[in-house]
Amino acid sequence: MARIAFLLGKDYEDSEFRVPYDRLRGKGHECIVIGKRQGEELEGKQGQDRITTDYGVNDVDVDQFDAVVIPGGYSPDHLRTHEEIALFTRHAVESGKPVAAICHGGSLLIEADVVRGRRVTGWPSIRTDLVNAGAEWVDEAVVEDGNLITSRHPGDLEVFCDAIERALAAAPAGHRPGVS
Repeated sequence: MARIAFLLGKDYEDSEFRVPYDRLRGKGHECIVIGKRQGEELEGKQGQDRITTDYGVNDVDVDQFDAVVIPGGYSPDHLRTHEEIALFTRHAVESGKPVAAICHGGSLLIEADVVRGRRVTGWPSIRTDLVNAGAEWVDEAVVEDGNLITSRHPGDLEVFCDAIERALAAAPAGHRPGVS
Protein backbone atom coordinates (compact mmCIF):
# COMPACT_ATOMS: atom_id res chain seq x y z
CA MET A 1 0.00 0.00 0.00
CA ALA A 2 1.03 3.59 -0.52
CA ARG A 3 2.37 6.07 2.00
CA ILE A 4 0.67 9.42 1.50
CA ALA A 5 1.71 12.82 2.88
CA PHE A 6 -1.13 15.21 3.73
CA LEU A 7 0.23 18.76 3.90
CA LEU A 8 -1.86 20.56 6.49
CA GLY A 9 -1.94 23.88 8.31
CA LYS A 10 -4.41 25.66 10.51
CA ASP A 11 -7.91 26.44 9.23
CA TYR A 12 -7.96 23.65 6.64
CA GLU A 13 -11.30 22.87 4.98
CA ASP A 14 -12.58 20.09 7.24
CA SER A 15 -14.11 17.82 4.58
CA GLU A 16 -11.29 18.37 2.06
CA PHE A 17 -8.92 16.82 4.58
CA ARG A 18 -11.13 14.29 6.32
CA VAL A 19 -12.84 12.70 3.30
CA PRO A 20 -9.66 11.79 1.35
CA TYR A 21 -7.76 10.93 4.55
CA ASP A 22 -10.44 8.53 5.79
CA ARG A 23 -11.11 7.05 2.37
CA LEU A 24 -7.45 6.35 1.62
CA ARG A 25 -6.82 4.95 5.11
CA GLY A 26 -9.89 2.77 4.66
CA LYS A 27 -8.27 1.34 1.52
CA GLY A 28 -5.20 0.38 3.54
CA HIS A 29 -2.91 3.29 2.67
CA GLU A 30 -0.75 4.92 5.32
CA CYS A 31 -1.71 8.59 5.65
CA ILE A 32 0.76 10.90 7.39
CA VAL A 33 -0.12 14.48 8.38
CA ILE A 34 2.77 16.86 7.81
CA GLY A 35 2.76 20.47 8.95
CA LYS A 36 5.20 23.18 9.86
CA ARG A 37 6.02 21.40 13.14
CA GLN A 38 5.52 17.92 14.59
CA GLY A 39 2.79 17.65 17.21
CA GLU A 40 1.01 20.83 16.15
CA GLU A 41 -2.71 20.71 16.96
CA LEU A 42 -4.75 21.89 13.99
CA GLU A 43 -8.44 22.67 13.70
CA GLY A 44 -10.50 22.81 10.53
CA LYS A 45 -11.99 26.17 9.61
CA GLN A 46 -15.51 24.80 10.13
CA GLY A 47 -14.55 23.63 13.64
CA GLN A 48 -15.75 20.10 12.86
CA ASP A 49 -12.36 18.42 12.65
CA ARG A 50 -9.15 18.40 14.70
CA ILE A 51 -5.88 16.59 14.09
CA THR A 52 -2.31 16.68 15.34
CA THR A 53 0.53 16.67 12.83
CA ASP A 54 2.53 13.47 12.74
CA TYR A 55 5.70 15.21 11.55
CA GLY A 56 7.06 18.62 10.76
CA VAL A 57 8.24 19.12 7.19
CA ASN A 58 11.86 19.23 8.38
CA ASP A 59 11.48 15.73 9.89
CA VAL A 60 10.68 14.01 6.59
CA ASP A 61 11.85 13.71 3.00
CA VAL A 62 9.75 13.50 -0.16
CA ASP A 63 11.37 10.15 -0.97
CA GLN A 64 9.60 8.62 2.05
CA PHE A 65 6.19 9.05 0.36
CA ASP A 66 4.36 7.75 -2.70
CA ALA A 67 1.94 10.68 -3.05
CA VAL A 68 1.01 14.06 -1.60
CA VAL A 69 -2.44 15.51 -0.89
CA ILE A 70 -3.03 19.23 -0.29
CA PRO A 71 -6.45 20.01 1.23
CA GLY A 72 -7.90 23.49 0.80
CA GLY A 73 -9.37 26.05 3.15
CA TYR A 74 -6.97 28.66 4.54
CA SER A 75 -4.34 25.98 5.17
CA PRO A 76 -2.50 26.32 1.81
CA ASP A 77 -2.23 30.07 2.28
CA HIS A 78 -0.62 29.55 5.71
CA LEU A 79 1.67 26.82 4.35
CA ARG A 80 2.82 28.67 1.24
CA THR A 81 4.76 31.15 3.38
CA HIS A 82 6.84 28.28 4.78
CA GLU A 83 9.71 27.76 2.33
CA GLU A 84 10.37 24.13 3.32
CA ILE A 85 6.77 23.14 2.60
CA ALA A 86 6.87 24.84 -0.80
CA LEU A 87 10.13 22.99 -1.57
CA PHE A 88 8.66 19.67 -0.38
CA THR A 89 5.73 20.24 -2.75
CA ARG A 90 8.01 21.15 -5.66
CA HIS A 91 10.20 18.09 -5.13
CA ALA A 92 7.13 15.83 -4.96
CA VAL A 93 5.82 17.14 -8.28
CA GLU A 94 9.25 17.02 -9.93
CA SER A 95 9.79 13.44 -8.74
CA GLY A 96 6.69 12.31 -10.64
CA LYS A 97 4.73 11.29 -7.55
CA PRO A 98 0.97 11.92 -7.65
CA VAL A 99 0.28 15.33 -6.08
CA ALA A 100 -3.38 16.14 -5.49
CA ALA A 101 -4.63 19.62 -4.52
CA ILE A 102 -8.22 20.69 -3.97
CA CYS A 103 -9.83 24.12 -3.70
CA HIS A 104 -7.23 26.63 -2.43
CA GLY A 105 -4.55 23.89 -2.53
CA GLY A 106 -3.48 25.44 -5.82
CA SER A 107 -2.00 28.33 -3.82
CA LEU A 108 0.69 26.01 -2.56
CA LEU A 109 1.28 24.70 -6.09
CA ILE A 110 1.79 28.30 -7.25
CA GLU A 111 4.32 28.96 -4.49
CA ALA A 112 6.11 25.71 -5.38
CA ASP A 113 6.32 27.00 -8.98
CA VAL A 114 4.93 23.79 -10.51
CA VAL A 115 1.87 24.92 -12.49
CA ARG A 116 3.52 26.60 -15.50
CA GLY A 117 2.30 24.86 -18.64
CA ARG A 118 -0.05 22.59 -16.66
CA ARG A 119 -3.83 22.24 -16.99
CA VAL A 120 -5.44 22.68 -13.54
CA THR A 121 -8.57 23.67 -11.68
CA GLY A 122 -9.22 25.09 -8.22
CA TRP A 123 -11.43 27.46 -6.30
CA PRO A 124 -12.47 30.32 -8.62
CA SER A 125 -10.83 33.00 -6.45
CA ILE A 126 -7.35 31.60 -7.24
CA ARG A 127 -8.01 31.29 -10.97
CA THR A 128 -6.17 34.50 -11.83
CA ASP A 129 -3.25 33.53 -9.59
CA LEU A 130 -2.97 30.14 -11.33
CA VAL A 131 -3.17 31.74 -14.79
CA ASN A 132 -0.58 34.37 -13.83
CA ALA A 133 1.67 31.51 -12.67
CA GLY A 134 1.44 30.01 -16.17
CA ALA A 135 -1.31 27.41 -15.74
CA GLU A 136 -4.31 26.78 -17.95
CA TRP A 137 -7.28 27.00 -15.53
CA VAL A 138 -10.47 25.08 -16.40
CA ASP A 139 -13.78 24.78 -14.59
CA GLU A 140 -14.00 21.00 -14.18
CA ALA A 141 -14.61 18.76 -11.17
CA VAL A 142 -11.23 17.08 -11.46
CA VAL A 143 -8.28 17.71 -13.77
CA GLU A 144 -5.46 15.20 -14.18
CA ASP A 145 -2.36 16.56 -15.91
CA GLY A 146 0.44 14.04 -15.63
CA ASN A 147 1.06 13.48 -11.93
CA LEU A 148 -0.87 16.61 -10.91
CA ILE A 149 -4.50 16.16 -9.78
CA THR A 150 -6.65 19.19 -8.98
CA SER A 151 -10.28 19.77 -7.97
CA ARG A 152 -12.42 22.83 -7.24
CA HIS A 153 -14.31 22.39 -3.95
CA PRO A 154 -15.90 19.94 -1.46
CA GLY A 155 -18.59 19.02 -3.98
CA ASP A 156 -15.84 17.40 -6.08
CA LEU A 157 -14.46 15.18 -3.32
CA GLU A 158 -15.76 11.90 -4.74
CA VAL A 159 -14.11 12.35 -8.15
CA PHE A 160 -11.02 13.87 -6.48
CA CYS A 161 -10.59 10.74 -4.34
CA ASP A 162 -11.28 8.50 -7.36
CA ALA A 163 -8.48 10.27 -9.28
CA ILE A 164 -6.04 9.85 -6.37
CA GLU A 165 -6.85 6.13 -6.20
CA ARG A 166 -6.31 5.75 -9.96
CA ALA A 167 -2.95 7.49 -9.72
CA LEU A 168 -1.87 5.29 -6.82
CA ALA A 169 -2.91 2.15 -8.70
CA ALA A 170 -0.92 3.26 -11.75
CA ALA A 171 2.22 3.97 -9.70
CA PRO A 172 2.66 1.15 -7.15
CA ALA A 173 4.46 1.92 -3.93
CA GLY A 174 8.20 1.53 -4.12
CA HIS A 175 10.95 1.22 -1.55
CA ARG A 176 10.98 4.16 0.84
CA PRO A 177 13.37 4.81 3.70
CA GLY A 178 11.70 5.16 7.12
CA VAL A 179 10.66 8.42 8.68
CA SER A 180 13.27 9.87 11.02
